[in-house]
Amino acid sequence: MSAAPPADPPGAAIFDLDRTLLQGGTGPLLARAMYDLGVVTRRLPGERLIFRAFDVLGENLPSVALARQASLVARGRDGGAFDSAADLAAEAIRTVVHPFALTLIEQHRAAGRPVVLATTTPEHLVRPLADRLGIDHVVATRYALTEDGRFDGSLDGPFVWSRGKLSAVRAWAEREGVDLRESFAYSDSIFDLPLLTAVGNPAAVNPDPRLTVYALARGWPIVHFDVSPGVVKIPVLGVELQRLLFAACPPALWPYARFDVAGPEHVPRSGPAILVGNHRSYFDVPAIIQMMRATPRTGRILAKRELFDVPLVGGLALALGGIPVDRGRAGTESLEAATVALEGGELVCLLPQGTIPRGERFFDPVLVGRTGAARLAAATGAPVIPFGIWGSEEVWPRSSPLPRMHRLRHPPTVRVRVGPPVGLEGDGFVADTARIMAAISDLLPPQARAARTPTAEEVARATPRSRRRRR
Repeated sequence: MSAAPPADPPGAAIFDLDRTLLQGGTGPLLARAMYDLGVVTRRLPGERLIFRAFDVLGENLPSVALARQASLVARGRDGGAFDSAADLAAEAIRTVVHPFALTLIEQHRAAGRPVVLATTTPEHLVRPLADRLGIDHVVATRYALTEDGRFDGSLDGPFVWSRGKLSAVRAWAEREGVDLRESFAYSDSIFDLPLLTAVGNPAAVNPDPRLTVYALARGWPIVHFDVSPGVVKIPVLGVELQRLLFAACPPALWPYARFDVAGPEHVPRSGPAILVGNHRSYFDVPAIIQMMRATPRTGRILAKRELFDVPLVGGLALALGGIPVDRGRAGTESLEAATVALEGGELVCLLPQGTIPRGERFFDPVLVGRTGAARLAAATGAPVIPFGIWGSEEVWPRSSPLPRMHRLRHPPTVRVRVGPPVGLEGDGFVADTARIMAAISDLLPPQARAARTPTAEEVARATPRSRRRRR
């Protein structure tokens, strides 16, 4: 009986730490812990300025020189002298790790890949953080010890930076039987180029200017762990594309409509929230943009998958933070993506009606919605913030292929009202959805809640032309 062929070596997921898993660097937090515990009593020359430059511009030669000289600060100290400071700093650092980085770590772990932290920061200072994050292996700079267990001011192995980091990772991979060609690596720094080019799946995370240029030239993914996967931020500036869209869409961009927005203070300034509103027209999109312009937030907007299938438009919608909804699959994937966004502290916006009501149903005072928002609220605990749109159909009726752009002298007013969080009781998705739709309805003018028989002309305006032709 012949032996089975050996399995191919698996790949790993290798993460840099500073400005990759974190928004900034660990230096200030580690230094503060050491000062607070009295482990270190004097600051290195230019320390604060170097830390600040690192946070803004990325890794630079002065910051590397500071890190390289740090071993001299430890000289003569007991090998465990910094343990308490490392534990204290780990608690602080863990709170500023990007949530979507943690999600990606879990995805790699679920795929069977070992997760590696590869960092210039000394191993004895980052090991407690790695343990708290559930990271499998640490490849970091090691300080040498004397026979009696004291730091001697030199290094045990390479300085884990640039080519030294690649050397250390290669040595680890050989010991663990890991194939770097099957591995993933994530870093913000041009100085990690040796490692990034050595793996089969490199990604530039919050990249510095030089790595941005290189990644664009090579076609590498450029990602940001502080926003949902796929969301684009402007390179170097770090500004989300959606925020630029809001800035480029003042009310004057639509001279054939006026906007009356009130209540945006109900949108939380931070943390997860689910924005839910009614759907009256294609012109609801500009109305939502005006609502979001009045907040400091961006959001992940659920929309029909058909929009994302349109060439160019679909790619832009994804880059702006859109989440496609495949109603043929009950929207399961979209709810999973929205849950990830909420768990990462983002806003999610959806219109529970799913589509614009047509014909006589457009005038039904009772709003009926799908249960997605209630399910998301139950899964994440995020508050549900209702908003009501009124008058957008006067700008762009359902029967018209384009908005009425000729009404410049007396443009109709599009009214948007944002309300306080909906009180959900958790007694079922259907019951909570009814509460959500009632809260949206309460934000509409009184005439929206009055039952009436629409005229034939009104029904025609609320009916798509294609459907009228079929009749």
